Amino acid sequence: MPTASIGRRLLVALLVAAPAAYRVASAGKTAPDPACATAEYRQFDFFVGDWDTYDVGAPSKIVARNTVTYMLGGCAIREVYQQADGLVGESFSAYDAKRRVWHQSWITNRGQLLLLDGGMRGDSIVLTGPEKAADGSSSLVRGVWYREAMGVHERGERSSDNGATWKPWFDIVFRPHAHPD
Repeated sequence: MPTASIGRRLLVALLVAAPAAYRVASAGKTAPDPACATAEYRQFDFFVGDWDTYDVGAPSKIVARNTVTYMLGGCAIREVYQQADGLVGESFSAYDAKRRVWHQSWITNRGQLLLLDGGMRGDSIVLTGPEKAADGSSSLVRGVWYREAMGVHERGERSSDNGATWKPWFDIVFRPHAHPD
């Protein structure tokens, strides 16, 4: 009797806990709102995930943790980027159907704000926007995201000649987070 009773109690406990566990496990992974279910809204879905971030120049050292989830019924994605040196940034990205572009607002705990626009170019999302330096000078920045076999690659570039030429800013790769917290 004790073994059967314990087994039934365990089964009941699992059945009671399962819906809550499902809600936690599927948070941010709900079906998109019908208004945002078109192919354009799904172009950046490859970036959604729980990632460890590596600098391409040091591929074995984790430099940040990056969590990217759906928000607002799948009409946008939210990125929370936490770098090992204390830099924290968040971005909010969405497809703007009226302008037919992707928009990203990037904000950091160090007062940086970038507003980027763009879209698909081949298999990549390419977003570009102005950046104003503390000394008053300005440049263009762009981010390029694309799938890789083991995750997502993001390359940042800057231009001081209005986009005629581009110089590397950063080059990182996101791989699935290895150790669940």
